[in-house]
Amino acid sequence: MPTSPDSQPAAKFTHLPLLRLAFRPFFLIAALFSILSLLVWLAFWHGHILLSPYGGLVFWHQHEMLFGFAAAVVAGFLLTAVRNWTGLASLSGGPLLGLVVLWLGGRVLLAFPMGLPNWLLLVVDVAFLPVVAIVMARLVITAKRWRNLIFVPTLLLFAIANLAMHVGVINGDAVLILQAAYLAVLLITLVMVVVGGRVVAMFTANRLGLIKAEPVFVLEVVTLASTAGAALLQLAIMLGADVPNLLMGGVLLLAALANVVRMARWGGVHSFREPLLWGLHASYACIPLGLVLWVLALMEQVRVDIAVHALTIGGMGTIMLAMMARVSLGHTARPIRTLPGVGGALGVMLIAALIRSPVLALFPQVTHWIYTLSIVFWCAAYAIFLVHYTWPLMQARVDGQDG
Repeated sequence: MPTSPDSQPAAKFTHLPLLRLAFRPFFLIAALFSILSLLVWLAFWHGHILLSPYGGLVFWHQHEMLFGFAAAVVAGFLLTAVRNWTGLASLSGGPLLGLVVLWLGGRVLLAFPMGLPNWLLLVVDVAFLPVVAIVMARLVITAKRWRNLIFVPTLLLFAIANLAMHVGVINGDAVLILQAAYLAVLLITLVMVVVGGRVVAMFTANRLGLIKAEPVFVLEVVTLASTAGAALLQLAIMLGADVPNLLMGGVLLLAALANVVRMARWGGVHSFREPLLWGLHASYACIPLGLVLWVLALMEQVRVDIAVHALTIGGMGTIMLAMMARVSLGHTARPIRTLPGVGGALGVMLIAALIRSPVLALFPQVTHWIYTLSIVFWCAAYAIFLVHYTWPLMQARVDGQDG
């Protein structure tokens, strides 16, 4: 079979399986980075300053869990999945290494700014997501797989949220920083809703021998439109628009209800014996939980960070762990099974989400220990991932194929 020009960079790095597809380096560095950054945050919470990052430690924690950890996982997943979606060679070899270095450059410069001008840190850090969007757009448009084009504007809006957080630091605008972070959370939620709708029901039916429930067109439209609508309203808020709480709350509540009805059709009640399945269903359930808590925050019944952490720990952190575990096996041609401890890792992530979100809302007086436990649980869960998957991700596929 002739070698396409797109596959030549990969050929130059055949001795480096780590650079054959984006999921390999990005899943590894995202997991490791999340542990290191949360240990720094844990030390800060206990009164020890281990780092003097750009924007201060509170900003750094907010920013890096979104644009360090989550952005790396999203990039790794999308740049791997787009090869299956389009049938075209995705980023690999030298170009993939360049993208990894760009991501690392942002992390290093924000952690150790070394007196460099703010605009330089902004440019290096913000450039990552537009590059990912350009690669996605080129492959999707070339293959005319238009349904996957939704990820391109989502990635670009994600980059705009990143830019806004930097502008907030430069101008000393704490409100802009928070509103931009909220936009990033809702955009990641939108990605989870899109991807979850494509894979959770399919994975469940295939593994358990069930008949996959066919999507209901109206339900899919309402779910995606309301979730995207919440993100767009948050974009308007970030840009200074006076969006009524009633409107924002109504859209969030509609998105929560639509997601509940949608996931109820996926057969999650049958997945209790398969951690890689119930982890997906349970983490997806944290999306409507977080959206409802956000509505309560707009009603001043709970703090917004309670809702945010339901979405980020229970949704983002847990669904990414489950997807990373599954993708890392499937794309290295290994049997898809729950490795020892992975079920426990998913379980403690969900516990971390529950204690950091609804439990903390009910018992705010135990904040200190809840913060500590949620951080420790996250670190333990992702450490289990690294123990099992570091070696497979650095090795060639067991079937000898490229990828």
